[in-house]
Amino acid sequence: MHLLALLGLLQAGTPVLEFPEPGLDDPAAYEGYQTRVYQDARGNAFQVYLNRSTGRVVHLWADAADESVGFTARDSGGTPAELAWSSSGAVVAASGRTRSVSYSLEDPSPITLGLFLLGSMRVERDFQYARRDSLPLDAPSFPQAELTKLIDHLARLGARERARHLSLLGVQTIAALRARLSPQVTLQRSDTSWVVRVEQVSFDGKSHLWLALEGDARETVPALAGGTVTIRRPAGGPVRIAVRVTTDAPALTPLSRADIFNDDFRRFYETVRADSARPERFRRLEREVRGMELLCYGEKLMAGLPNFATYFGRDMLMTALLMEPVWAPAMPEHVIASALRKLSPTGTVSHEEALGGQAIREHAAEYNRLVDAGRLAEARAVLRDLQAVRENYVMVDDDFQLPVVAARYLGDPRVSAARKRGFLLEERRLARLVSNLAYVARRADAYAHNPIATNLVDFPRDPEGRWISASWRDSRAGYGGGRFAMDVNVIWVPHALEAIGTILDALQQLRITPTIRAEPLASFARDRAALQQAIAAWRGAERHFRVAVGDVGRPVGDRLRWLPLAERQYWDGVIQRSGLPADTLRFLALSLDENGRPIPIVNTDPAMLLLLEPLGRDRTLELVGPIMLPYPWGLFVDDLGPLVANDAYTTREVWERFRQDPYHSPTVVWGRDVNALLAGLAQQIASAPSPSGADVAPLANALQRTVTAVDRSGLRHAELWSYRIENGRLVPVRYGTSSDVQLWSLTDLAVQFALDRIGRP
Repeated sequence: MHLLALLGLLQAGTPVLEFPEPGLDDPAAYEGYQTRVYQDARGNAFQVYLNRSTGRVVHLWADAADESVGFTARDSGGTPAELAWSSSGAVVAASGRTRSVSYSLEDPSPITLGLFLLGSMRVERDFQYARRDSLPLDAPSFPQAELTKLIDHLARLGARERARHLSLLGVQTIAALRARLSPQVTLQRSDTSWVVRVEQVSFDGKSHLWLALEGDARETVPALAGGTVTIRRPAGGPVRIAVRVTTDAPALTPLSRADIFNDDFRRFYETVRADSARPERFRRLEREVRGMELLCYGEKLMAGLPNFATYFGRDMLMTALLMEPVWAPAMPEHVIASALRKLSPTGTVSHEEALGGQAIREHAAEYNRLVDAGRLAEARAVLRDLQAVRENYVMVDDDFQLPVVAARYLGDPRVSAARKRGFLLEERRLARLVSNLAYVARRADAYAHNPIATNLVDFPRDPEGRWISASWRDSRAGYGGGRFAMDVNVIWVPHALEAIGTILDALQQLRITPTIRAEPLASFARDRAALQQAIAAWRGAERHFRVAVGDVGRPVGDRLRWLPLAERQYWDGVIQRSGLPADTLRFLALSLDENGRPIPIVNTDPAMLLLLEPLGRDRTLELVGPIMLPYPWGLFVDDLGPLVANDAYTTREVWERFRQDPYHSPTVVWGRDVNALLAGLAQQIASAPSPSGADVAPLANALQRTVTAVDRSGLRHAELWSYRIENGRLVPVRYGTSSDVQLWSLTDLAVQFALDRIGRP
């Protein structure tokens, strides 16, 4: 029985998630983008998306190799095809080492498929970032310079040495290795069916991806020309094809909602489900629960689908902090264990892993450097395992977040001492945790002994000498070119030092005595007063970031005159309605420059402080005041939410940086920061002496304004969103590269729970 008939009989899996979803999403905001997410036979997420603006069809396999299979479809006129789902379900199967997912598509007219790209989702991402989906369909989809250069190096080696290198890749000739750079496309026909098979063997020959396109030979006719496939229906009418994707890569171990959520959240979930007056609320809640399931695996938590189906250290750690009220007590173990497993020898946390095809690219670049240096034995060693996972340790904030999460886990009374002890003593976790604590103490030491701005924890430089934005605003312009980030130095370092004390106390209570030789951590373990002195010094780091602007009108006016006319006129109207702020504007600068001077960018990062400890009403209002002040003075935009930054008080150079790189700019709202703000406000209200009293009314007002604004945007549940000005109106728009299912956006689950706990809608 051929695949089309099989699909008609075995609708083995309906989508776990689908976007846009009628009644929950505005299809116009998706601009022709449609996606479905299934679970394969091993419970791993499998996502398919159709981008009608480009004709690109991409399949993400969120497994241990972060795989993807993509192609582009165009009609007979060369414009993007109008592909659509022709069935709601998918067939999932597994046999031996292979897993497969099958579904079907249709188009109203003949189509041509090309630009096949099978490999890593990171490679597919780079393919789209380079806009190669606009190339002719028979063009090479994405030549990987690292691999072609490796082949060139091999060709120049002596015959004997070349043979040794080729044998490590499982081939005998350069030609055989070069053939692995492109997928093999074949066509087979029978009286009743036809199938186009696209096969890609990995560059090292150790893994395979297969794409099968199948049709009914009595209805449609395929033609293969080079690397393109044309499918037409002689009798007219829609063209229907079945699609099957198969892999032999390892699967991950999925976690279910029973593993993820605690009893308190389950009771909240059932209450929402029973609320028949608001069925949409439960639909959203259930969708987010499913999304969290798709991202949580025993080995790691993924950052998001489809673009980031890999480990991101910061995303896991921040999610653990936000989700603490609703997660099962054992959930932080998965986060901490994953971070410790990937810890560097010096104790730093991995930001992101490179898997499968991306690991091959990065190892190939390393091989090329070694061969250029004449270090052939080391180059051969690299070839032995090109798919070995590679870690990226460039980020700074995650190094200081790990102790905070570990301290909260070790201090959780719901987890037994025996369980904590067993967890720490497995997989050398205790030694690795101590390594991280030693790193934190060492990085904090200079400022603790001499608290001047240039002794703060700084960012690394890139090869061109610029400061890398090595915290969560990790685009090139994210920190305005700053060297010292406020979030790292004011929030994470002081709390990491406090976490060291909590962890040392917990180890003592658990009767675990680790070997600590590194200074100053060893001094902290012997003399808790020394640790308290360091904490006190770092508690004063905030003073370096304080900014006061008395005359806000002049810089804001200069910034508005720089904007395009339509935007300037819109924000001028906002100013006329809201009026000038009555008082001096005070806020914490986003970062300091290389000399320790504030770069005065208003930002949402102070909201993270609200999550970490009770602050009291006045301190909370001090931190959130600039966030809630209307833009263009502060950050808040009605019917949109709090913008992630406001650069009006800095220089034109910074304005230009953000215009060229808008990812963390004054035109963007991040769901992450919305959730941090809402959860933080809810925690501060809940911890107040009288959570329902007049004393917390300003906090409740800020919370409600934020909920209302982001709800009216229609994009509250997105990863990030922006706006455009049309006919004098601000129109919220989906940000182009936002994820469909994103880990720290799904922390909205904890927000909903927290709002319910304090009696807010």
